[in-house]
Amino acid sequence: MIHREELVQIGQFRKPHGTKGEITFSFTNSVIAGLTRNPLIDDLLSINECPFLICEIDGIFVPFRIENYRSISESTAYVQLKNMDSDQKARELTQKKVFFPTKYINKEIENGLFTWDHFIGFTLMDEQLGKIGRIVDVDETTINTLFIVEKDNEEILVPAVEAFIISIDESGEELFVTLPEGLVE
Repeated sequence: MIHREELVQIGQFRKPHGTKGEITFSFTNSVIAGLTRNPLIDDLLSINECPFLICEIDGIFVPFRIENYRSISESTAYVQLKNMDSDQKARELTQKKVFFPTKYINKEIENGLFTWDHFIGFTLMDEQLGKIGRIVDVDETTINTLFIVEKDNEEILVPAVEAFIISIDESGEELFVTLPEGLVE
């Protein structure tokens, strides 16, 4: 049985790609995402000989064998997993966090920083206002990176600024911030 303390989150599955079970995988660990060679195989899997990605499904950590991958950027790849042969099967993994056994990750990667995508799914909490909402996406198309936050059935944009962050509760998936007055009202 795989236990949470044996794992480190390295990314998240996004959505199926095509009809043959391939799925888009985003790296949320910036050390992994920023490597110049393909991070998935060259730095994570081939060197350490662990061809598995792990997802939590119904409270159980389930390993999936990687059959193939294609890099599309430094932080994204299309991954083909064993026995995932349709878009319907791949859809079951959509938005699932992806973990990797810490024993196969060298310490430089394990102690790495995270990209803003890591906080998708976290609850944004302001020290004055309390709960703002759930971070549903990150917009990096503008000069300033923005969290897209779902608040009361509408989306609001909140600047993703390191200086605003007070603390991070990984286990509770909460991001505590101090936002400027009037930004979210």
